[in-house]
Amino acid sequence: MAKTSPFNRIVRTAVAAGLLSGLVLTGLQSLQVAPIILQAETYEDAQAKADPKPAADAVAAPQRHADGVRELKAEVAHEHPAAAAHEHVASAVHEHGAAAGHAHGSVGAHAHDGPVVRDHEHGQAASNAAAADFAAAPASHAHGADTADTAASATSAAQPGAEHEDEHGHEHGGWKPENGAERTFFSALANISMAVAFGLLLSAAMTLRGVRHGWRGALLWGAAGYAVFFLAPSLGLPPEVPGTAAAPLGARQMWWLLTVAATAGGLALLALAPRWPLKLAGVAMLLAPHLVGAPQPLVHASAAPAELAQSFIYATAFANAVFWLALGALSGYFFKKFN
Repeated sequence: MAKTSPFNRIVRTAVAAGLLSGLVLTGLQSLQVAPIILQAETYEDAQAKADPKPAADAVAAPQRHADGVRELKAEVAHEHPAAAAHEHVASAVHEHGAAAGHAHGSVGAHAHDGPVVRDHEHGQAASNAAAADFAAAPASHAHGADTADTAASATSAAQPGAEHEDEHGHEHGGWKPENGAERTFFSALANISMAVAFGLLLSAAMTLRGVRHGWRGALLWGAAGYAVFFLAPSLGLPPEVPGTAAAPLGARQMWWLLTVAATAGGLALLALAPRWPLKLAGVAMLLAPHLVGAPQPLVHASAAPAELAQSFIYATAFANAVFWLALGALSGYFFKKFN
């Protein structure tokens, strides 16, 4: 029987190990992780439904105020004709002051004690302009124009669901699989694809190292994968349930990639380097990302209770540990079988 080429061996090992370990991960997620996600989504949906009402009230309040002012002025002008000149001057002063306040303190509509409104991205510019004319003049003296960016940032951080929805393409408004068999199917498809990709990495590393042992020795490779791709990044960016405030996506992705690279390099130096200075360099690489620190949101908040978020971290950590150990053992088994 002809010996299998290294490339075919890597691919066949990755596909076989990835398929089985991906199914294992899907089963664990269905039993432990998915129920927590569904429960967290109920809190997220409840928060999303509660947010529009105060926003609408904040937009409607200036309009009601303006209507009341116009009615009062009309009544005064009717009873006191001499007030017409005063009304003309007051109107001119009001318009000039409102325009100036709008130009130099447009954050005023966002700085009063009422709920914050951020609908510039949803085609409600007219409503926001009315709110700005109502509150711009007094707030501009108190806060100034420099607070516009601060108010916007605080608003984004104070609404845990906002960043989650913006970065994922408005999940509640777009298509998503139905709960049950459809959602499980797409989760399995994603898990198997991911497992095959990681299986390719493990099989390639085993080929480069000339590994000859079976599934028992390959458990260490799976443990290393768990430390590199899940454990180390989770120390700075733990798994988050839906509705949790988070730092900007780009910053988190960059820190995750750097942490994975540093952890992989550090473990390689510790395991393979022949000299102690190189091993010490490996320790420094392991610590470097965590000394720098992961990006964090301005305000730590979550729609779900803290106990639910903690349960999600434990369930995810356990499921990934089993997945990586299974992937390592299966990769070692098929790597030897397909030789």
